Amino acid sequence: MERTTLGRTGRTVSAIGLGTWQLGSDWGDVSDADARAVLDAAYAAGVTFFDTADVYGDGKSEQTIGAWLAANPDSGVTVATKMGRRMDQLPENYVLDNFRQWTDRSRANLGVDTLDLVQLHCPPTAVYSTAAVYDALDTLVADGAIANYGVSVETVDEGLEALKHPGVASIQIILNAFRLKPLDALVPAAAEAGVGIIARVPLASGLLSGRYGVTTTFAANDHRTYNRHGEAFDQGETFSGVDYAQGVAAAQEFAALVRDTAGDTLTPAQAALAWIWQQSGVSTVIPGARNPEQARLNAAAGSAAPLGNAFNAGVVDLYNRYFREAIHGRW
Repeated sequence: MERTTLGRTGRTVSAIGLGTWQLGSDWGDVSDADARAVLDAAYAAGVTFFDTADVYGDGKSEQTIGAWLAANPDSGVTVATKMGRRMDQLPENYVLDNFRQWTDRSRANLGVDTLDLVQLHCPPTAVYSTAAVYDALDTLVADGAIANYGVSVETVDEGLEALKHPGVASIQIILNAFRLKPLDALVPAAAEAGVGIIARVPLASGLLSGRYGVTTTFAANDHRTYNRHGEAFDQGETFSGVDYAQGVAAAQEFAALVRDTAGDTLTPAQAALAWIWQQSGVSTVIPGARNPEQARLNAAAGSAAPLGNAFNAGVVDLYNRYFREAIHGRW
């Protein structure tokens, strides 16, 4: 597994991390035993970065990771959590008193005194340019409640605003073969500033695995059912905001591109993950996994050979033909 430095945290993390939204909720049901097995398999495969949030399963994801950390006290895993979605997302709610409450809850859930990395969880756009917000985060660092802070953003412009603030250690954003805009300006600017980039939704909610067809259905409590058009939260978090039928067609071409350039050495999902971490400036990629086999297969992408110029050109061509006009200006 390749390793990188996660921006201003100074921590060394695996190129492939583990997103744990699915261990809490919104991807159908995952049992406690299956969730622990996923964490075990990911770690055994070399994953040293877990990403969670205080609202995933109302704390269930954090609690599951906390129990795992207690059972593996010398793992060296870096855990990033998020805060800011436990009450109405209004700029006036992003204040020190609330930050203390939220981080205290996360510290209890995770069973730690100091949180490795806390990220503002896609707050209102105005929050990113509010100096008092960063002052409050700096206070939490000074108090020892958190070691580092970053932001999770919906748009490139929000990420570029966050880069203006010297305490920001990392920026999390959707980046995958169907969402290329961050590569234009944000990823290079973050690299120049020494800020880490955490790439989420790397498989476009599973589209890039090539396993879905236009008639595929998902559970009622899976966000790929109830948020397909942004009914519950930002549409871009579900299938990267692309039209589902177009996404299926593009994923079929992506799978063919993988076969033509990598043969049978990588699955489409592994190639999609490898392509992201091989982009200069990306610190870690956080696919989710619902079972141990998925976790192992995802982690294996962290040691893939360079995919090369022909593959990169193919990804850009797919994006330009299928998605650029519809989504490039949106996020």
